[in-house]
Amino acid sequence: MLLAQYSGRIPGLFVVVKKNTFFTMPETVEDKTNPELYLPHPRVRGMTVLNREAFKRTVVVPALKVKKEIVSSVLKSLKQSVLQRPGLKRVVEDPEDEDSRFVILNPHKIPEFSLGESEQQVLKELSVHPEVSKYQLELTYENFKSEEILRAVLPEGQEVTSGFSRVGHIAHLNLRDHQLPYRHLIGQVIMDKNPGITCVVNKTSIIDSTYRNFEMELLAGENKLVTKVKENNIAYELDFSKVYWNPRLSTEHGRIVELLRPGDVLFDVFAGIGPFAIPAARRKCRVFANDLNPESYTWLLHNCKLNKVDTKVKVFNMDGRDFLRGPVREELSKELLLLKEEQKTAFHIVMNLPALAVEFLDVFRHLLVGEPCSPAGLPTVHCYGFSKHSNPTRDIQERAEASLGTSLAGRCSTFLVRNVAPNKEMLCLSFQIPADVLYKRPCPDEAKPASKRLCTSQDSSAEELLS
Repeated sequence: MLLAQYSGRIPGLFVVVKKNTFFTMPETVEDKTNPELYLPHPRVRGMTVLNREAFKRTVVVPALKVKKEIVSSVLKSLKQSVLQRPGLKRVVEDPEDEDSRFVILNPHKIPEFSLGESEQQVLKELSVHPEVSKYQLELTYENFKSEEILRAVLPEGQEVTSGFSRVGHIAHLNLRDHQLPYRHLIGQVIMDKNPGITCVVNKTSIIDSTYRNFEMELLAGENKLVTKVKENNIAYELDFSKVYWNPRLSTEHGRIVELLRPGDVLFDVFAGIGPFAIPAARRKCRVFANDLNPESYTWLLHNCKLNKVDTKVKVFNMDGRDFLRGPVREELSKELLLLKEEQKTAFHIVMNLPALAVEFLDVFRHLLVGEPCSPAGLPTVHCYGFSKHSNPTRDIQERAEASLGTSLAGRCSTFLVRNVAPNKEMLCLSFQIPADVLYKRPCPDEAKPASKRLCTSQDSSAEELLS
């Protein structure tokens, strides 16, 4: 047996072994190739206060001796077999030979510390002797992935959370009850393993349907919740503790905005800080954006100025119903009256409040008074909702039909936005408001010349009380 002991120039004990020789490692070293080889030491199980030193573990891995001038070629040729670990060097010095290096290999790809035929053929072409060495590798906290650390710490068999929503420098978690005793450790691990994260919070209450915010607990890092985000090449600033922001909706925001053309009009009923309104304004649409939350209203104004669209967006701080019955009705009454048959202006109404938006659809019943405009001019509504139904598409359509008082069969489309939780979907129902829903015909005794005009909100206020 050929043995080269540790020389002081690299960490750990170094051993070169001839093929088919038996080699016994010290008892403190784990010489086995199994799926748990790269898990942290078992002593970390149940840890609630992070101790990084406790994660040190020494394992035995295969290594290949090569001349230093061909290291790059070997790495490229054996890239599927080279060991990949966070913060780990794939190439280490040879303590016996300054002109050689050792390439660390993945023992799961090199079973029994023996190279396969394909690897041996590659090495033959590079004039590298295919003899495999055993190398004692010390793994530390830095070499483990966050999910490996959390799986080792939490009780066996329990769900591990390593995913989170990133909002600028903030990581937002939604921990289960069984994970709460480990929440501060989980927060620290998430912050350690994700560059740029300096604050980790956990949601401690459900989202409030009124202002769409929630209570949160700081788990790790600085308590700084004003942050900057970028979505679809547009920058936003916000206070995450006071307004609603969900990075998982980026694709949906982009999908709706892509439907808009320059000159279109967008009414954003629950606008938040502007992820629909601001990109729409940048597409040269006219935008009316509203949010009930005073903080969202303030940040919406701020982000309009930040993106230089403050002159293109009219911002309101109203209840959604009041916004629809006030500014939206007034603008539609004016615009649809002037709309000519050949004009291609489209009117879109976005209602992104999934917990309640469907219940607001009844506002469109006889919102306008007068002769209907051309079918092409009827506003298109994009209404969001949650569903736990076995057939969520049918469920959201039926609920919308109940609010509108009419059938949408053949007149609507449904888009599955995302799965929010097991058996809970978020959907977007899009439809043009039927003319017989949107319009209330004028009274028969009105003068005929006036019958073709649209009544304003003041004209129809008395009629609304009766309808």
